[in-house]
Amino acid sequence: MPQLRVALAQLNVTVGDIDGNSDKIVAWTRNAVERGAHVVAFPELGLTGYPVEDLALRASFVDASQHRIHTLAQRLADEGLGDIVVICGYLDRAGGTAMGIDRLGRPKGSPTNAAAVIHQGRVVTSAVKHHLPNYGVFDEFRHFVPGNTLQVVRIHGVDVALVICEDLWQDGGPVAVTREAGAGLLLVVNSSPYEANKDDVRGDLVRRRAREAGCALAYVNLVGGQDELVFDGDSLIADADGTVFARAPQFEQGSMVVDLDLPAATGTPSGTHEGIEIVHTVLHDDALPAYDAIESNIAPRLSDEAEMYGAIVTGLRDYVQKNGFKSVLLGLSGGIDSSLVAAIACDAIGAEHVFGISNPSVYSSDHSKDDAADLAARTGLNYRVVPIQPMVQPFLDTLGLTGLAEENLQARVRAVIWMGLSNADGHLVLACGNKSELSVGYSTIYGDAVGGYAPLKDVPKTLVWRLAKWRNADAKARGQQPPIPANSIAKPPSAELRPGQQDTDSLPPYDLLDDMLDDYVEQDRGSAELVAAGFETGLVTQVIQLVDRAEYKRRQYPPGPKITHKAFGRDRRLPITNAWREDARKAAEH
Repeated sequence: MPQLRVALAQLNVTVGDIDGNSDKIVAWTRNAVERGAHVVAFPELGLTGYPVEDLALRASFVDASQHRIHTLAQRLADEGLGDIVVICGYLDRAGGTAMGIDRLGRPKGSPTNAAAVIHQGRVVTSAVKHHLPNYGVFDEFRHFVPGNTLQVVRIHGVDVALVICEDLWQDGGPVAVTREAGAGLLLVVNSSPYEANKDDVRGDLVRRRAREAGCALAYVNLVGGQDELVFDGDSLIADADGTVFARAPQFEQGSMVVDLDLPAATGTPSGTHEGIEIVHTVLHDDALPAYDAIESNIAPRLSDEAEMYGAIVTGLRDYVQKNGFKSVLLGLSGGIDSSLVAAIACDAIGAEHVFGISNPSVYSSDHSKDDAADLAARTGLNYRVVPIQPMVQPFLDTLGLTGLAEENLQARVRAVIWMGLSNADGHLVLACGNKSELSVGYSTIYGDAVGGYAPLKDVPKTLVWRLAKWRNADAKARGQQPPIPANSIAKPPSAELRPGQQDTDSLPPYDLLDDMLDDYVEQDRGSAELVAAGFETGLVTQVIQLVDRAEYKRRQYPPGPKITHKAFGRDRRLPITNAWREDARKAAEH
């Protein structure tokens, strides 16, 4: 059987940085050549970054992508890298007069999500994505027009079929025609965002599609953070029987090089099957002389906690670096949320670039102040104490605020301090709220909700505790000092904005609350379903009202990394002005 050495380069690229992304593609192509690869594949829209969102509707951006893919091809040849076959995702534009006409229901300029096949200094053909996802975080039907061909490229005697990301996830389309095309390898370029446990689903999908296509399947994925999305790499290869025999690490930029024994091309003619035209392009008819193959490797899988923690660290690191920040600042209360955010920030960008500000009030407990200082000492971050009472008191004296207004005033004075230091020193302020609090509006708008990024935005409170315990246990296993004080994990959570305050004064216990929020927020179950699931009617009514009334707050919250199936933001889109109310009491009557 013919041999083919394939490199899957899971790159961390930046949306819009066509020059920088091009440099990375050249560098990793050189790496693939040095390792003897015959084909190197880069992720979906690797040239432009992903997702490009409405940049796809900007003619200048599409033109730049189209121009650069051809200059990239020439550059690779000029640098002695023309012999290797390069598969590179880029933004293209549909051809043909009809496709070029702007009309209602079609994205302006007819952009396409494409993958170029580059060889010997030119783009020899391009594959275009068929299935355009329009669910969850995806809006591709808004941005692209679909393809209608399956590109099959003969490389050293092997027919390689090319498809793009969602084409693998949906039944039908070009993957279904791969067997008819007689391909020996199905190569899939992807920018598939991370969410918890998705690698298991992804692996099962690759196994199934390899069996359906009747050939080996190579899957390369993007890595890194882009706004609220995190990409975890996890590139993998399965044989025609669906057995995964090579898998790359998660959250690590790099290239996995694998030798494949593949069936020889049969000379299957082009044709149309199920409305999809099979287009063959021949680069090399003859197989390579036999050579010694390298061993493939399956990278160890991360635990659930390590995987989620890695996603949050990756999202924060890339948000900081790609947006040009040098440091971050956060309020350190001594509580579990700010403690975990501080540990994440230190892991992401180094403790020397993390600034923690303790802002004790007259209600702050001694143990909270001690816990904040203890965390600073454990991690080595920059630490400063700025009491807020001298700033709070003039407001109280002038306005006569009491009760909730007084509580919120304290939070807002803290926010003014953080943002002032941010403006003075260029720090990115981190909001430390978690998903449970964000769900029920348990935060102060323009107070603890201020900031430029929110690492725990998609992390329920019960998971905050899990991740904190895991991070400390992982440190111990490595012979390091745990970064989070044990007391910050063990003590009851409190905003400490009034005497003796605890979160359970306003909310049910977090294990119960998170269970209910999973049903209502993540699963979109109504009040009748929550009551039927065993939740108490009055509690269902209380929690649903809190969630629904907090929509305007969530709209004004900073971005944060998506790690669950349904993150707040593009995953869950509800109107702020909304008269619909779930009524658990009526549900119970029925």
